[in-house]
Amino acid sequence: MRKLDRISIDPRRCLGQPTIRGMRITVSVILKLLAEGKSPADVLCCYPELEAEDIRQAMLYAAWVTAERFDTPVPVTA
Repeated sequence: MRKLDRISIDPRRCLGQPTIRGMRITVSVILKLLAEGKSPADVLCCYPELEAEDIRQAMLYAAWVTAERFDTPVPVTA
């Protein structure tokens, strides 16, 4: 897997949530905007300090986190 060098976790920043390059922009904020239907270009307009690679790594980080195996069963919904 490619190194996620733009994702940082600092317990003193944003309650320890993963952020982009140590800024106060969390991975979850980016993912929520994308999930709401915003395009990466829209996200970059909302947060001009971001770069396209930041958005790509946020999505890659989310994919990596959700691929982890958990010992606690997750209920199946129909």
